[in-house]
This record gives sequence, structure tokens and C-alpha cells, in this order.
Amino acid sequence: MFTDEAALEERLATPSPALVADLGRLEGDLLVLGAGGKMGPSLCRLARRALDAAGRTDTTVYAVSRWSDPSAAEELGRAGVRTVAFDLMDPAADLAELPDAGNVVFMVGAKFGSAGAPSHAWAVNAAMPDRVARRWSDSRIAAFSTGNVYPLVPVSSGGCTETDPVGPVGEYAMSCLGRERIFDHAALTRGTSVATIRLNYAVDLRYGVLADIAYRVQAGEPVDVTTGHANVVWQGYANEVALRSLLHATDGQAFTLNLTGPETASVRRIAEWFGTEFGREPVLEGEEASTALLSDASRCHALFGYPDVTLRTLVEWQADWLRRGLPLSGKPTKFQVRDGRF
Repeated sequence: MFTDEAALEERLATPSPALVADLGRLEGDLLVLGAGGKMGPSLCRLARRALDAAGRTDTTVYAVSRWSDPSAAEELGRAGVRTVAFDLMDPAADLAELPDAGNVVFMVGAKFGSAGAPSHAWAVNAAMPDRVARRWSDSRIAAFSTGNVYPLVPVSSGGCTETDPVGPVGEYAMSCLGRERIFDHAALTRGTSVATIRLNYAVDLRYGVLADIAYRVQAGEPVDVTTGHANVVWQGYANEVALRSLLHATDGQAFTLNLTGPETASVRRIAEWFGTEFGREPVLEGEEASTALLSDASRCHALFGYPDVTLRTLVEWQADWLRRGLPLSGKPTKFQVRDGRF
């Protein structure tokens, strides 16, 4: 359990021995683009600690963002991460001004509001990756994508694998597939080493599917179970896999990986678990659809092991977080959306 955000950040920034060993094998510095988002700061701290533990104190971790919240940049600076203020969407911005690095983690994305401003989503999710891929064509790139590139599938299927056909629903999902295709093109035409990470859905207690459900149960608000199943994964594990995937990026062909937990989690069951935690009956509405957005991450688990925090533990942590009155990000996942309009 966590008494405050500092304790949560400490847990998220604690590397496993496997991550320390893998980052000890990386050649070159690490550049994180879009480091100011929900996952970026914890990923940067985790990488810095793992490199230090591997004896790679001379390797620089660069965190690139607009840094609209200067305090976030200051905290990373105190953790040994070198922050760089840069607006990747500024038409006058020259990517050549950013540091060279042997390893790049691409975390930039536009999701919410994409239904009303689809051109912006495409500019961020598909056009910008072309500039990035050209600028760091000789680097290893781990690019975050999303399970939204898959279609809704029967709950009984166990989820889509990396070799299943994609079928994005809505402008956001289509633009994310565009991002993947741009990085694929860089791998095929310029030999860039790319790992594409299809993530859904990360949990760090301040946000995520579990936070969305828990908040509503605690507040006595209805939980819609129409989208009756989802995948979730501990953010610490997700960050570790993203960093370790850099070693699986190979020249000339993108390495694609589903990243999520092993369970097809029932929204109804999770709401009931939270009801038990909070001592109240959850208010449920709707009936479960036969399909959902689901990924099979068995390849990920075979390569990197199972997540080190189980679903039931995450539920217990989330309930304790809310009982303590600790903060939420105020950014719901909208995992219930079925028409792709975010």
C-alpha cells in the first residue's frame, strides 16, 4: 500500500534485476520523446535508476517535452534525468537541435478530442513519427502504440495476437495505425531498428481502468458494463517492457508486441470487488456486449515474464488509494467507448 504519491513514484522507479541487466547492454544514450505525459516521468526515473545500477552512470537519459508543468521537469532533474524543453509540434522546431541518442522511446500521442479534431490526431500520431524516424534513423526506437488498432473481438477469443489482422475503429485508432505504418516504413526502407508497443491499459492508481471503476463505485455512481471486459497492466511493468523491448528491435523489420496483463478482466467482477472493498453494493447498468477491445499478450509474457503485480493486488491498492483520499489525474481512460470516438 502507498501512503502518498512519493511512495508510488518510488515503487514505479524501482528496476528489476532483468531491466538492470538489459539496460546494461544498451549502447548509447536514451532519449524519451513525450516524457511529460502520464507514463513518461516514471519511465525516465526507472531508466535512470536501472542504468545507474548497471554501472552506466555515464549514459544520459534525456526527457523531452514542452514541460507545461515546470515542477515535473525539476523533479526529474533532481533524479538525474536531463530535461529538454521542446515543442515537437512547433512547425519552426528543428529536430536537429535535440540530442543524438542510440536509443529513443517515442511516447507522443493525441487521443482525447480526436473525434472533433481528427486532423490534429493525424498530425501528432502519424505525421510527426515520420520526422522522428528520419531524425533518428540510426537509433533503436521503441514506439508506443495502442491496442485500439485491433477491432472489437469476441470475449471468448482471448484477444488479438500480434499476427491477427488490424481493424481500427475511429479516427484515433486509424491515426495510431498510421504511426505504426510510418515506423514500419522506416524499418523497411532505412533499416531503422523499431519496436512497436501496443499497450492497453496501464494502471498507476492515479488513472486507469481500475481508477475509473473504483471512483464510481465509491461515489455510488453507476458503472456501465456494456463494455464488459478489458485488459489492464501495472504501469511499472509496462515501462520495464518498453525499455527492454529496445533490445528486440532489429534492423529492417519492426518488432511488434502486445503489452497488457494476462487476464480478460470482467468489469462487473471488478466493480463487485470494489464494492466489497468500500462496503457498498456497486450500481451496475447495461448488459455485457459479446465483444470488447482485447489483446493477447502471451508473447510479451514469454519474453519478459508475467507482470509482477497481479490484478487482485492492483484492485486492493486502488481501493486503499481512494480510501486515503489520494489524488486522481482527472483523465478517465474512456475504455467504455465502442465507436472509436474519443
